[in-house]
Amino acid sequence: MPPVPSPQSSAPHSTAYDALLVVSFGGPDGPDEVIPFLENVLRGRNVPRERLLEVAEHYQHFGGRSPINEQNRQLVAAIERELAEHGLQLPVYWGNRNWHPLLADTLRRMAADGVRRALALVTSAFSSYSGCRQYREDIARAQQEVGPATPHVDKLRVFFNHPGFIEPMVERTRAALAQIPADRRSEAILVFTAHSIPRAMAENCRYEEQLREACRLVAERIGRDDWQLVYQSRSGPPSQPWLEPDVNDFLKRSQEPGARIQDVVLVPIGFISDHMEVVYDLDTEARETCDRLGIHMVRAATVGTHPRFVQMIRELVVERMSAAPERLALGKLGPSHDVCPDDCCLYTPKRPAAGK
Repeated sequence: MPPVPSPQSSAPHSTAYDALLVVSFGGPDGPDEVIPFLENVLRGRNVPRERLLEVAEHYQHFGGRSPINEQNRQLVAAIERELAEHGLQLPVYWGNRNWHPLLADTLRRMAADGVRRALALVTSAFSSYSGCRQYREDIARAQQEVGPATPHVDKLRVFFNHPGFIEPMVERTRAALAQIPADRRSEAILVFTAHSIPRAMAENCRYEEQLREACRLVAERIGRDDWQLVYQSRSGPPSQPWLEPDVNDFLKRSQEPGARIQDVVLVPIGFISDHMEVVYDLDTEARETCDRLGIHMVRAATVGTHPRFVQMIRELVVERMSAAPERLALGKLGPSHDVCPDDCCLYTPKRPAAGK
Protein backbone atom coordinates (compact mmCIF):
# COMPACT_ATOMS: atom_id res chain seq x y z
CA MET A 1 0.00 0.00 0.00
CA PRO A 2 1.55 3.38 -0.95
CA PRO A 3 2.33 5.79 1.87
CA VAL A 4 -0.24 8.40 2.74
CA PRO A 5 0.94 11.74 1.30
CA SER A 6 1.52 14.52 3.77
CA PRO A 7 -1.38 16.97 3.86
CA GLN A 8 -0.73 20.24 2.11
CA SER A 9 -0.24 23.32 4.17
CA SER A 10 -3.33 25.49 4.26
CA ALA A 11 -1.25 28.57 3.41
CA PRO A 12 -2.69 30.25 0.32
CA HIS A 13 -0.37 31.48 -2.41
CA SER A 14 -2.83 34.28 -3.11
CA THR A 15 -6.30 35.39 -2.09
CA ALA A 16 -7.87 34.28 -5.39
CA TYR A 17 -10.07 31.20 -5.37
CA ASP A 18 -12.44 29.84 -7.98
CA ALA A 19 -14.46 27.20 -6.05
CA LEU A 20 -15.58 25.98 -2.63
CA LEU A 21 -15.30 22.28 -1.79
CA VAL A 22 -17.48 20.80 0.98
CA VAL A 23 -15.67 17.79 2.44
CA SER A 24 -17.58 15.29 4.56
CA PHE A 25 -17.61 11.72 5.89
CA GLY A 26 -20.13 10.11 3.54
CA GLY A 27 -22.77 7.49 4.10
CA PRO A 28 -24.87 4.87 2.31
CA ASP A 29 -27.94 5.84 0.29
CA GLY A 30 -29.56 2.39 0.41
CA PRO A 31 -29.34 -1.10 2.01
CA ASP A 32 -26.98 -2.51 -0.64
CA GLU A 33 -24.45 0.24 0.09
CA VAL A 34 -24.21 -0.26 3.87
CA ILE A 35 -21.60 -3.05 3.99
CA PRO A 36 -19.36 -1.61 1.21
CA PHE A 37 -19.51 1.78 2.91
CA LEU A 38 -18.53 0.34 6.31
CA GLU A 39 -15.74 -1.68 4.70
CA ASN A 40 -14.39 1.61 3.32
CA VAL A 41 -14.63 3.24 6.76
CA LEU A 42 -12.88 0.34 8.50
CA ARG A 43 -10.28 -0.49 5.85
CA GLY A 44 -6.89 -1.08 7.46
CA ARG A 45 -8.34 -1.30 10.96
CA ASN A 46 -8.43 -4.52 12.94
CA VAL A 47 -12.19 -4.46 13.55
CA PRO A 48 -13.97 -7.83 13.95
CA ARG A 49 -16.54 -8.65 11.29
CA GLU A 50 -19.23 -9.01 13.96
CA ARG A 51 -18.66 -5.39 14.99
CA LEU A 52 -19.07 -4.26 11.38
CA LEU A 53 -22.36 -6.18 11.15
CA GLU A 54 -23.50 -4.68 14.45
CA VAL A 55 -22.95 -1.16 13.12
CA ALA A 56 -24.61 -2.12 9.84
CA GLU A 57 -27.75 -2.97 11.79
CA HIS A 58 -27.90 0.65 13.02
CA TYR A 59 -28.28 1.77 9.40
CA GLN A 60 -30.95 -0.86 8.73
CA HIS A 61 -33.12 0.83 11.38
CA PHE A 62 -33.34 3.68 8.87
CA GLY A 63 -33.84 1.66 5.69
CA GLY A 64 -30.10 1.34 5.07
CA ARG A 65 -29.82 5.05 4.37
CA SER A 66 -27.72 7.56 6.28
CA PRO A 67 -29.24 11.02 6.73
CA ILE A 68 -25.86 12.67 6.12
CA ASN A 69 -25.95 12.70 2.31
CA GLU A 70 -29.29 14.50 2.04
CA GLN A 71 -28.19 16.91 4.76
CA ASN A 72 -25.02 17.68 2.80
CA ARG A 73 -27.06 18.21 -0.38
CA GLN A 74 -29.21 20.70 1.52
CA LEU A 75 -26.12 22.42 2.94
CA VAL A 76 -24.51 22.72 -0.51
CA ALA A 77 -27.72 24.22 -1.93
CA ALA A 78 -27.96 26.69 0.98
CA ILE A 79 -24.32 27.75 0.52
CA GLU A 80 -24.85 28.24 -3.21
CA ARG A 81 -27.81 30.54 -2.52
CA GLU A 82 -25.90 32.46 0.16
CA LEU A 83 -22.87 33.06 -2.06
CA ALA A 84 -24.99 34.05 -5.07
CA GLU A 85 -27.08 36.49 -3.03
CA HIS A 86 -23.88 38.26 -1.96
CA GLY A 87 -22.25 38.36 -5.39
CA LEU A 88 -19.65 35.63 -4.80
CA GLN A 89 -19.29 33.72 -8.05
CA LEU A 90 -17.91 30.49 -6.59
CA PRO A 91 -19.25 27.09 -7.65
CA VAL A 92 -19.74 24.71 -4.72
CA TYR A 93 -18.58 21.09 -4.98
CA TRP A 94 -19.00 18.19 -2.55
CA GLY A 95 -16.70 15.22 -1.91
CA ASN A 96 -16.62 12.52 0.77
CA ARG A 97 -14.01 10.52 2.61
CA ASN A 98 -15.81 7.17 2.54
CA TRP A 99 -18.61 7.11 -0.04
CA HIS A 100 -19.90 8.69 -3.20
CA PRO A 101 -19.27 11.37 -4.26
CA LEU A 102 -15.70 10.42 -3.36
CA LEU A 103 -13.10 13.16 -3.09
CA ALA A 104 -10.98 11.97 -6.02
CA ASP A 105 -14.01 11.89 -8.31
CA THR A 106 -15.02 15.38 -7.21
CA LEU A 107 -11.49 16.74 -7.75
CA ARG A 108 -11.48 15.24 -11.27
CA ARG A 109 -14.75 17.02 -12.03
CA MET A 110 -13.36 20.27 -10.62
CA ALA A 111 -10.24 19.95 -12.76
CA ALA A 112 -12.38 19.28 -15.85
CA ASP A 113 -14.42 22.39 -15.02
CA GLY A 114 -11.24 24.47 -14.96
CA VAL A 115 -10.97 24.92 -11.18
CA ARG A 116 -7.40 25.65 -10.15
CA ARG A 117 -7.65 26.94 -6.57
CA ALA A 118 -10.34 25.96 -4.10
CA LEU A 119 -11.22 26.51 -0.48
CA ALA A 120 -12.40 23.49 1.52
CA LEU A 121 -15.05 23.46 4.22
CA VAL A 122 -14.73 20.35 6.38
CA THR A 123 -17.97 19.44 8.15
CA SER A 124 -16.36 19.44 11.60
CA ALA A 125 -16.19 22.41 13.96
CA PHE A 126 -13.32 21.09 16.09
CA SER A 127 -9.64 20.17 15.79
CA SER A 128 -8.60 16.53 16.01
CA TYR A 129 -6.94 13.95 13.80
CA SER A 130 -10.25 12.49 12.60
CA GLY A 131 -11.98 15.89 12.37
CA CYS A 132 -9.23 17.88 10.67
CA ARG A 133 -5.86 16.36 9.79
CA GLN A 134 -7.29 13.13 8.39
CA TYR A 135 -9.46 15.17 6.02
CA ARG A 136 -6.37 17.06 4.87
CA GLU A 137 -4.68 13.69 4.28
CA ASP A 138 -7.76 12.55 2.35
CA ILE A 139 -7.54 15.62 0.13
CA ALA A 140 -3.80 15.11 -0.43
CA ARG A 141 -4.36 11.44 -1.31
CA ALA A 142 -7.14 12.35 -3.74
CA GLN A 143 -4.96 15.03 -5.33
CA GLN A 144 -2.19 12.48 -5.80
CA GLU A 145 -4.68 10.12 -7.48
CA VAL A 146 -5.96 12.82 -9.84
CA GLY A 147 -2.47 13.95 -10.84
CA PRO A 148 -0.99 17.23 -12.09
CA ALA A 149 -4.32 18.74 -13.15
CA THR A 150 -5.73 18.52 -9.63
CA PRO A 151 -6.78 21.82 -8.02
CA HIS A 152 -4.84 23.33 -5.14
CA VAL A 153 -7.00 23.17 -1.99
CA ASP A 154 -6.77 25.33 1.16
CA LYS A 155 -8.82 24.34 4.19
CA LEU A 156 -10.95 26.89 6.05
CA ARG A 157 -10.20 27.21 9.76
CA VAL A 158 -12.18 25.32 12.40
CA PHE A 159 -15.14 27.32 13.67
CA PHE A 160 -15.96 25.98 17.15
CA ASN A 161 -16.11 29.50 18.62
CA HIS A 162 -17.31 31.47 15.60
CA PRO A 163 -20.52 33.38 16.37
CA GLY A 164 -22.06 31.74 13.30
CA PHE A 165 -21.77 28.37 15.05
CA ILE A 166 -22.40 29.42 18.66
CA GLU A 167 -25.47 31.60 18.00
CA PRO A 168 -27.45 28.85 16.22
CA MET A 169 -26.49 26.37 18.96
CA VAL A 170 -27.77 28.83 21.57
CA GLU A 171 -31.06 29.05 19.65
CA ARG A 172 -31.30 25.26 19.32
CA THR A 173 -30.56 24.77 23.02
CA ARG A 174 -33.12 27.36 24.13
CA ALA A 175 -35.76 25.68 21.93
CA ALA A 176 -35.00 22.32 23.53
CA LEU A 177 -35.17 23.71 27.07
CA ALA A 178 -38.52 25.30 26.22
CA GLN A 179 -39.91 21.78 25.78
CA ILE A 180 -39.35 21.10 29.49
CA PRO A 181 -42.36 22.06 31.67
CA ALA A 182 -41.77 25.54 33.08
CA ASP A 183 -41.92 24.41 36.71
CA ARG A 184 -39.11 21.86 36.09
CA ARG A 185 -36.99 23.77 33.59
CA SER A 186 -34.47 25.23 36.03
CA GLU A 187 -33.73 21.74 37.38
CA ALA A 188 -33.28 20.13 33.97
CA ILE A 189 -29.74 18.84 33.40
CA LEU A 190 -27.95 20.40 30.40
CA VAL A 191 -25.69 17.80 28.76
CA PHE A 192 -23.51 18.53 25.74
CA THR A 193 -22.40 15.54 23.65
CA ALA A 194 -19.58 14.98 21.18
CA HIS A 195 -17.99 12.04 19.40
CA SER A 196 -15.49 10.29 21.64
CA ILE A 197 -11.94 9.82 20.36
CA PRO A 198 -9.00 7.78 21.71
CA ARG A 199 -7.14 9.52 24.54
CA ALA A 200 -3.92 9.10 22.57
CA MET A 201 -5.51 11.15 19.79
CA ALA A 202 -6.84 13.77 22.20
CA GLU A 203 -3.37 14.30 23.71
CA ASN A 204 -2.03 15.94 20.52
CA CYS A 205 -4.91 18.21 19.60
CA ARG A 206 -7.18 20.85 21.14
CA TYR A 207 -10.39 18.84 20.78
CA GLU A 208 -11.31 18.73 24.48
CA GLU A 209 -10.32 22.35 25.08
CA GLN A 210 -12.31 23.59 22.10
CA LEU A 211 -15.34 21.48 23.04
CA ARG A 212 -15.39 22.81 26.58
CA GLU A 213 -15.07 26.38 25.32
CA ALA A 214 -17.97 25.91 22.88
CA CYS A 215 -20.11 24.38 25.65
CA ARG A 216 -19.25 27.26 27.98
CA LEU A 217 -20.10 29.87 25.34
CA VAL A 218 -23.52 28.31 24.68
CA ALA A 219 -24.37 27.74 28.35
CA GLU A 220 -23.27 31.25 29.32
CA ARG A 221 -25.60 32.79 26.74
CA ILE A 222 -28.63 30.93 28.05
CA GLY A 223 -27.80 31.76 31.65
CA ARG A 224 -26.64 28.33 32.76
CA ASP A 225 -23.40 27.62 34.59
CA ASP A 226 -24.32 24.03 35.44
CA TRP A 227 -23.62 21.82 32.44
CA GLN A 228 -21.89 18.57 31.60
CA LEU A 229 -19.81 17.45 28.60
CA VAL A 230 -20.14 13.75 27.74
CA TYR A 231 -19.10 11.61 24.82
CA GLN A 232 -20.75 9.09 22.51
CA SER A 233 -20.24 6.76 19.56
CA ARG A 234 -16.91 5.23 20.61
CA SER A 235 -15.81 2.35 18.41
CA GLY A 236 -12.46 1.21 19.79
CA PRO A 237 -11.67 -1.96 21.76
CA PRO A 238 -12.36 -1.86 25.53
CA SER A 239 -8.61 -2.03 26.19
CA GLN A 240 -8.05 1.33 24.44
CA PRO A 241 -8.81 4.41 26.58
CA TRP A 242 -11.25 6.85 24.95
CA LEU A 243 -12.66 10.14 26.18
CA GLU A 244 -15.33 9.66 28.84
CA PRO A 245 -17.92 9.67 30.32
CA ASP A 246 -20.11 7.93 27.77
CA VAL A 247 -23.55 9.53 27.54
CA ASN A 248 -25.36 6.34 28.56
CA ASP A 249 -23.04 5.74 31.51
CA PHE A 250 -23.60 9.33 32.64
CA LEU A 251 -27.37 8.92 32.43
CA LYS A 252 -27.25 5.70 34.46
CA ARG A 253 -25.10 7.29 37.16
CA SER A 254 -27.45 10.25 37.28
CA GLN A 255 -30.13 7.98 38.70
CA GLU A 256 -28.06 6.66 41.59
CA PRO A 257 -29.38 7.40 45.10
CA GLY A 258 -29.07 11.09 45.88
CA ALA A 259 -28.49 12.06 42.25
CA ARG A 260 -31.77 11.31 40.50
CA ILE A 261 -32.81 13.66 37.72
CA GLN A 262 -36.19 14.12 36.06
CA ASP A 263 -35.35 15.98 32.85
CA VAL A 264 -32.29 16.10 30.61
CA VAL A 265 -31.54 18.17 27.52
CA LEU A 266 -28.95 16.58 25.22
CA VAL A 267 -27.13 19.08 22.99
CA PRO A 268 -25.05 17.38 20.23
CA ILE A 269 -22.57 20.24 19.99
CA GLY A 270 -19.90 18.00 18.47
CA PHE A 271 -21.94 17.52 15.27
CA ILE A 272 -23.18 19.97 12.65
CA SER A 273 -26.02 17.82 11.27
CA ASP A 274 -28.47 15.19 12.47
CA HIS A 275 -26.68 12.22 10.91
CA MET A 276 -26.41 8.61 12.11
CA GLU A 277 -24.42 9.29 15.29
CA VAL A 278 -27.23 11.64 16.34
CA VAL A 279 -30.37 9.86 15.16
CA TYR A 280 -29.21 6.42 16.35
CA ASP A 281 -26.78 6.97 19.22
CA LEU A 282 -28.86 9.72 20.82
CA ASP A 283 -32.42 9.55 19.46
CA THR A 284 -32.48 5.74 19.71
CA GLU A 285 -29.95 4.40 22.23
CA ALA A 286 -29.78 7.31 24.67
CA ARG A 287 -33.55 7.73 24.54
CA GLU A 288 -34.00 4.02 25.35
CA THR A 289 -31.66 4.51 28.32
CA CYS A 290 -33.70 7.48 29.50
CA ASP A 291 -36.98 5.59 29.07
CA ARG A 292 -35.67 2.72 31.21
CA LEU A 293 -34.54 5.15 33.89
CA GLY A 294 -37.69 7.25 33.86
CA ILE A 295 -35.90 10.38 32.61
CA HIS A 296 -37.68 12.83 30.31
CA MET A 297 -35.21 13.50 27.48
CA VAL A 298 -35.23 16.34 24.96
CA ARG A 299 -32.60 16.45 22.23
CA ALA A 300 -31.55 19.81 20.76
CA ALA A 301 -31.16 20.10 17.00
CA THR A 302 -27.78 20.58 15.33
CA VAL A 303 -26.97 23.71 13.31
CA GLY A 304 -27.83 22.00 10.00
CA THR A 305 -28.67 24.72 7.47
CA HIS A 306 -29.50 27.41 10.01
CA PRO A 307 -29.23 30.75 8.14
CA ARG A 308 -26.63 32.13 10.57
CA PHE A 309 -24.48 29.02 10.12
CA VAL A 310 -24.66 29.29 6.33
CA GLN A 311 -23.81 32.99 6.63
CA MET A 312 -20.77 31.96 8.71
CA ILE A 313 -19.52 29.78 5.87
CA ARG A 314 -19.68 32.77 3.53
CA GLU A 315 -17.86 34.87 6.14
CA LEU A 316 -15.08 32.28 6.38
CA VAL A 317 -14.72 32.26 2.60
CA VAL A 318 -14.54 36.07 2.47
CA GLU A 319 -12.07 36.02 5.35
CA ARG A 320 -9.65 33.83 3.40
CA MET A 321 -10.07 35.90 0.25
CA SER A 322 -9.40 39.22 2.01
CA ALA A 323 -6.07 40.96 2.50
CA ALA A 324 -7.18 42.37 5.87
CA PRO A 325 -9.85 39.93 7.11
CA GLU A 326 -12.19 40.28 10.06
CA ARG A 327 -11.55 37.03 11.96
CA LEU A 328 -14.65 36.57 14.10
CA ALA A 329 -14.38 34.47 17.26
CA LEU A 330 -16.03 34.45 20.68
CA GLY A 331 -14.50 33.72 24.06
CA LYS A 332 -10.96 33.43 25.29
CA LEU A 333 -9.33 31.11 22.73
CA GLY A 334 -9.56 33.44 19.75
CA PRO A 335 -9.78 32.41 16.07
CA SER A 336 -8.07 29.17 15.11
CA HIS A 337 -5.12 29.17 12.73
CA ASP A 338 -5.50 29.10 8.95
CA VAL A 339 -2.21 27.28 8.46
CA CYS A 340 -1.90 23.97 10.29
CA PRO A 341 1.59 23.28 11.71
CA ASP A 342 3.27 20.15 10.36
CA ASP A 343 2.66 18.26 13.62
CA CYS A 344 -0.90 19.52 14.09
CA CYS A 345 -3.29 16.80 15.30
CA LEU A 346 -0.84 13.98 14.54
CA TYR A 347 -2.05 10.52 15.55
CA THR A 348 -0.39 7.15 15.03
CA PRO A 349 -2.70 4.53 16.54
CA LYS A 350 -1.18 1.45 18.15
CA ARG A 351 -3.25 -1.40 16.83
CA PRO A 352 -3.04 -5.02 17.95
CA ALA A 353 -1.80 -7.60 15.48
CA ALA A 354 -4.44 -9.46 13.49
CA GLY A 355 -6.16 -12.12 15.54
CA LYS A 356 -5.33 -10.53 18.91
